[in-house]
Amino acid sequence: MSINFKIYRIFVLKYYFTTLLIIKYTVRFYYFLNVFSKSYYSLFNINKMINNSIFKKHPLILVTNDDGIYAKGINELVNMIQDLGDICVVAPDSPRSGQSSAITSELPLRIKCISNQNEYKAFKSNGTPVDCIKLSINQILNHRPDLIVSGINHGSNAGTSIIYSGTMGAVLEGCLIGIPSIGFSLCSHDPEADFSPCREIVRKTCKLILEKGLPQNVCLNVNIPTGSPIKGTRICKQAKGYWTEEYEHRKDTHGQDYYWLTGNFVNLEPENRETDEWALANGYISIVPCTSDQTAYSAIPDITHLIGKE
Repeated sequence: MSINFKIYRIFVLKYYFTTLLIIKYTVRFYYFLNVFSKSYYSLFNINKMINNSIFKKHPLILVTNDDGIYAKGINELVNMIQDLGDICVVAPDSPRSGQSSAITSELPLRIKCISNQNEYKAFKSNGTPVDCIKLSINQILNHRPDLIVSGINHGSNAGTSIIYSGTMGAVLEGCLIGIPSIGFSLCSHDPEADFSPCREIVRKTCKLILEKGLPQNVCLNVNIPTGSPIKGTRICKQAKGYWTEEYEHRKDTHGQDYYWLTGNFVNLEPENRETDEWALANGYISIVPCTSDQTAYSAIPDITHLIGKE
């Protein structure tokens, strides 16, 4: 056998074994890659499931009101829903009833943390209820809340009271920016009112909205009656009516005149069983779906006919 043939044979054998090694490690590499990708995908899915599970168990609930952070109603509300998610309370530092959707534009706003416990965080602000929502979304919270709950208000917000209500002003602000929002009111102005009749409807409504959400641009105005046992819940429309503003004339210690607002609600349809005022007067909880869109769509053809269009 010639030397050249031996060299050729050695070269062929080396090439053969090298090729086998390349094939072997290539197969191993692709096997490892396949296993790794499947494992990574599984881990990704597991993490995703865990995150989703945590999200479902711990949604973020923003709580506010217009009676002030020290009012009994808001503290009772927090106790009722505390186990439904992570609670953040941001409310006015004193009563802001009748503020509607007012915002503060000529004074600096301030925020002070008054509770940073594991159970929930609480902040007070010198602003209005709507200021509290805006400050929460833009300065306090790390992400948008899953639910905004306002109340529990001391006093009814049925009928046209929604126009003036700071409680519902905060709810409408949440609705405006696409966050499911609910306002709760108890028909009692007593600072030490018994809020236990609210517990069942508050928990039930909050749970359902957290699970299923609300239609776009819709929020809820929930009013709870006092007195006799609650007969049930009715989905209603807002009662037509208006407030008769009466001003009681008084004089201060310096002899200066001042006026104290009083008045009564005039219900223009007291016998209409479809309204929230009728429901409350007859022992039912009223739930009125509301919207931040105040366009009178049904009037567009009439106004077009009246004014015309260019």
